[in-house]
Amino acid sequence: MKELLLYMAKNLVDNPDAVTVTEIEGETTVLELRVAADDMGKVIGRQGRIAKEIRTIIKSVAQRDGKKVSVEIVD
Repeated sequence: MKELLLYMAKNLVDNPDAVTVTEIEGETTVLELRVAADDMGKVIGRQGRIAKEIRTIIKSVAQRDGKKVSVEIVD
């Protein structure tokens, strides 16, 4: 899932080298996505639509694997 999130984010932004994903294990795995400040709007989208779709895709993949995952977009 971490690789999928990296792939999606790198294809959305202008500065793909600045994209990082940190995985925090627990009952619910948290994936923290960090991008360059200039690219934050591209990852969030208008009214959060892109961020919502990213979360939906990651959650559906996680459910298929029987896991709980949350995606956090961090400044």
